[in-house]
Amino acid sequence: MPVSETVTSQSAIMSAYGRFPITIVKGKGAYVWDEQGKKYLDFTSGIAVCALGHVPDAVENALKEQLGTLWHCSNLFHIAPQEQLAKELTAKAGLDQAFFCNSGAEANEGAIKLARLYAHLVLKKEHGHIVTFDHSFHGRTLATLTATAQEKLQKGFGPLVSGFKYLPYNSSEALDAIAADDGCMAVMLEMVQGEGGVLPADPEWIKQLNQLCKDKGILIIIDEVQTGIGRTGSLFAFQQYAIDPDIVTCAKALGSGIPIGAFMAKKQVAKVFTPGTHGSTFGGNPFATTAGLATLNAFDKQNVIEQCKKNAAYFMEKLQALKATYPAQILEVRGKGLLIGVETAVPAIQLVNQLREDHQVLILTAGEKVLRILPPLVTNEKEIDIFIDALEQVLKNQ
Repeated sequence: MPVSETVTSQSAIMSAYGRFPITIVKGKGAYVWDEQGKKYLDFTSGIAVCALGHVPDAVENALKEQLGTLWHCSNLFHIAPQEQLAKELTAKAGLDQAFFCNSGAEANEGAIKLARLYAHLVLKKEHGHIVTFDHSFHGRTLATLTATAQEKLQKGFGPLVSGFKYLPYNSSEALDAIAADDGCMAVMLEMVQGEGGVLPADPEWIKQLNQLCKDKGILIIIDEVQTGIGRTGSLFAFQQYAIDPDIVTCAKALGSGIPIGAFMAKKQVAKVFTPGTHGSTFGGNPFATTAGLATLNAFDKQNVIEQCKKNAAYFMEKLQALKATYPAQILEVRGKGLLIGVETAVPAIQLVNQLREDHQVLILTAGEKVLRILPPLVTNEKEIDIFIDALEQVLKNQ
């Protein structure tokens, strides 16, 4: 995800990030403010984290109460909000049990471990592999980096973890390869490849992949770290497809900005995790799971999914009209819900920088020539119009 500049060598922070040249000190709703008091329309949502906008009242109030009660007690004890969140989350996902961690990478790492242990104990596959797909992104731990089928991100980190095989996304070639592969223990995929260019899965391909995996006893792992918790117009993106996952991961939007991740599984898969097989010191702590509960409750009370659908339809209509007006600059508009990609004729970072510098609008990239637009799900038509007007002004100057 290229951005403007890296941290200076004088900083005490490692230069692992390219950073925009502003310091954010405050956020509310769809807006953030820098240390000079300049206001920006934030259509990054903290990389799909702030689905309810920055500092949503319902979550803030729940966290203030929890701050005076209990922050941490470890998973050696039962944790009431953790148990309640697991019950609600699995019921909404149509799965049976959950494990809580602190991030998307940890959720995907845990899902990989669960699938491998299931394959070893139940399928009796000690040397199988997990199939992932070209242009995917599953995290930056060694295992999830290996699962991420992007060589440019893996360079310099070898030797990578064994046990992964890459196939083309949305392709019949992948289906044929899996059908002929007796060593495949699981497939792991995103329903919309976010970092890979905002590429939605083809519904017919997913239907065939699902049937193939069920016929061969191959586990299906859906990575919903970015797409989950309403981003695509349903609580989980897989719910819009004819697919029956065995394991589902989520993270980003679950805590409205408080670090939390989770992976869920069907009971027959989850049962291979017994005491000592996996763990997390901070995962599912009272503070984070309170944030998760408050987030889900806000989704229900505020009818956020319907807001997302309405906003997405309006946004896409406006973007398609802009594409018709500027066909030389906008090559394609795609996505699902409010995970939107705009493929451009010029380097995307050029437009990102101009939107920030000239119009105080923040968005991201998803590859060299794709704008990634991630507004809060509770944004409104006025804010969408502000973005459209700013993007049009930038396109006029290309």
